[in-house]
Amino acid sequence: MGQQDFGAALRRLREHTAPATVGLPAGGRRRAPGLRREELAELAGVSADYVRRLEQGGRHPSAGVVAALARALRLGRAEYERLCALSGHAAADGQVPREVGTGAIRLLERLDGTPVCLCDAAWNVVAWNGAWAALRCGEPTAHRWDGNIAWRTFGGAPSRVRRTAERVAGFETMLAARLRTASLRYPADTSLATLVDELRSESGTFDGLWRTARTAVAAEDRAVLHHPDVGELTLDCDLLAVPDGDAVAVIFTARPGSADAARLGEIVDGRTGTVCLGQIGPGRP
Repeated sequence: MGQQDFGAALRRLREHTAPATVGLPAGGRRRAPGLRREELAELAGVSADYVRRLEQGGRHPSAGVVAALARALRLGRAEYERLCALSGHAAADGQVPREVGTGAIRLLERLDGTPVCLCDAAWNVVAWNGAWAALRCGEPTAHRWDGNIAWRTFGGAPSRVRRTAERVAGFETMLAARLRTASLRYPADTSLATLVDELRSESGTFDGLWRTARTAVAAEDRAVLHHPDVGELTLDCDLLAVPDGDAVAVIFTARPGSADAARLGEIVDGRTGTVCLGQIGPGRP
C-alpha cells in the first residue's frame, strides 16, 4: 500500500459521497455524482489543489489531514481506519488519553516561569505549571465541566480573560473544530460525547459551529487578562501540539521588554514547580 492506494481510495469516497450527506445543497446539474474536489477541500480546511495531488498520489497526508478528510466525508469508524492504514498512520482508539506523559511533563518543566497548561484532546486541563496557576484566569465553579476550556468558553463561566469579538470568534471556531476532530478519533469516549451533547444543547453558538463542520486554521490569538494584583496585561496565546497523549499546550506570553512583560514577571516570580492531575483540572482561561 502507498500514496497511490490512498489517493484512489480518497477519490472513490469523494465520488460516492452525496452532497446532502455532508450538509451541502445538491445545486444544479453535476458532471459526475458525489462531491467536487473544491467542496471536499472547503469542508476539510485544505486547498482543492492539495486534494487533487492527494488523489493523484503526489502528496502524503498527515494524520491530522486524514482525520479532517474523514470528518468532512462523514466516514464511519471502519472507513476512517482504512484511510489511516492506507496513509501509514495508526487510527486512534476509542478513548481520549487521560494520562500526562513524561514528554508533556518535561515540556512544563522546561517552560517553568512561562504560564502553560496542558489539555487533553477533549480540552480538559490535565496539568499546568506554577506560572499558569499564578495568572488566576478565572473563578472556580461547582459545575462538572469546571476544568474544561470548551465548557468554560461556551458556557459563560467567570473569567478574567477578555478577547476582541474577532478573536473570540476565532477561538470558539478553533475549539469546536478540535472537538469535532476528537469525536472522530475517539468515538467510544462517552465523556467526550456527553460534553459535546451538553454544549450543543446549552450553546447555540457551539451548535452552529458544530454543524458547519469547518476546520479551524491557525490564527494569532491575543487576550487581555484582568489580574487582581497588577491590573491588565495584554498576552499572546499560542497553542503547541504535544504528540505525547494527543494533547495541546496553551501558552501565555507577553511582548519582550513591554510593561506587560514586567507585570507578568511580577506575577510568576517564584512560582516554580509543576502541578499535574490524572483527572479533569481547573482550566479557566
